[in-house]
Amino acid sequence: MPYANNQGIRIHYQVEGDGPPLVLLHGGLANLQAWYEIGYVEPLKKDHRLVLIDIRGHGASDKPHNPDAYELQPLTADVTAVLDDLNIGKAHSLLGYSMSGRIAFGVAKYASERFKSFIIGGAHPYMFDQKDLEENEAALQAFKKGKDAVIDMMEKAGMKMTPEGRARLAANDYEAFAALFSAAHWQLSLEDVLPTMTMPCLIFAGEADTLFAGAKKCAECMPNGAFIPVSGLGHFGVMAQMLPHITEFLARVT
Repeated sequence: MPYANNQGIRIHYQVEGDGPPLVLLHGGLANLQAWYEIGYVEPLKKDHRLVLIDIRGHGASDKPHNPDAYELQPLTADVTAVLDDLNIGKAHSLLGYSMSGRIAFGVAKYASERFKSFIIGGAHPYMFDQKDLEENEAALQAFKKGKDAVIDMMEKAGMKMTPEGRARLAANDYEAFAALFSAAHWQLSLEDVLPTMTMPCLIFAGEADTLFAGAKKCAECMPNGAFIPVSGLGHFGVMAQMLPHITEFLARVT
């Protein structure tokens, strides 16, 4: 399996297809296989060189147990380390959802020169409100209790899991997840990056998602941002509806 090395942390990635590079960052508690399961890889690899990355703490990447290892600077550096390993100076776009949407804002802040555009869903760069912080704390407590508590939390939140998905979720390193959700950046604002994101940006969120208002607001604050609301959905299931919009955006930016 191919790995990039970021100061001793190994980051697993896979490459599919050929064309302008498109980096895909999965959501929290998942891994790069999620892109295959929701049907993104086959259609997108026809026109793009897909770079699928296991975010640190997930999949086959290393899983440090120190919260400092999950701050935005090292998470951003993981992405650029993969690009360097592949000799990609500037990728066509970065697609990230949920947790990786937050990472995408970090990439825009610390390494914007490496991407021509951004596609960000289910995330915003603002400070979390009280409800968001409470949900973050509930997730942290579930991680400390173990896989059964996490599976119960995800199902109550509306995630529909296959037996394979349940088994994969149970196999995660929850000490690493606890460190991830203890990182300080979750309580910091990144909104100062918005005026600097002059590249084309596509932002989207489910209308019932607690992050919807922030996602819509940040798109309006971007010089070249567009926002797509996904009706009838909260945080889960949104990506299954977005492929046509993402494909159209990528073609337009090209």
